Amino acid sequence: METSAYLDGVVGQTREFADLVDGKDAAAPVPTCPKWNLLDLVDHVGSVQRMVTMLVDDRMSEPSDAFARYVPAPSDSALWRDWLNEGAAEAQRAFTSVTDETPVWDPSGAAAGVPFWSRRLFGEICVHGADGAAALGTDYRLRPDYAVEAIEDWLDTLTSEGYWENRPDFADGMRGDGQTLHFHADDADGEWLARREQDRVALERAHGEADLTVSGPASDLLLVISRRRPLKAAPSLQIAGDRALLDRWIEHMDWVTD
Repeated sequence: METSAYLDGVVGQTREFADLVDGKDAAAPVPTCPKWNLLDLVDHVGSVQRMVTMLVDDRMSEPSDAFARYVPAPSDSALWRDWLNEGAAEAQRAFTSVTDETPVWDPSGAAAGVPFWSRRLFGEICVHGADGAAALGTDYRLRPDYAVEAIEDWLDTLTSEGYWENRPDFADGMRGDGQTLHFHADDADGEWLARREQDRVALERAHGEADLTVSGPASDLLLVISRRRPLKAAPSLQIAGDRALLDRWIEHMDWVTD
């Protein structure tokens, strides 16, 4: 997807999320993020979008000023819908004022800037939409092409040089000596081969033989590997090979639900 398509997705998925949480109990627990309630989730979604807007608008070379200008969510859930939709619209406007080559800080270590943040905002709202649905007891499913893009964001982000440097506990848990995991969406064009090495997880967008293969609908695949849906609640996924590799992978996603 192009940057503009990612931002269209951010606006649309934020609208759905805003409609879902509008007027709901701010204290409702979020089971997929056990330390959060619904207000924390709404605050995270909206404030991250606003901080990325500041990064892009001001072409920031480091993020401290954006963090300092953090904008909390309203405590009154009746105000959430407008607050969330306004934040998404502001983000879309900011990205229309730059090109993919505009220098903007990002944490990946690859100086990916504008393309990184457009995809990251998209991946964020897709995964946190699942958190909102879990908190409110409703079903959640992404259309397959969106789920594939969110998986791409998820895998590429957590295997980036920057994440390995900033999440040493995760890096230590993922180090290996060549073990391979193959993730395959069977309802859209999406395949990834992850190889656990000593200094990284090497990621390829490819089909290949692996020690473990997980295949099935892209939406279920996203929610399971991001620890948003227990594997037992995704019977559509097919698992072949060393199941322990998948269990270890999911176990070390604890920081993303903290």
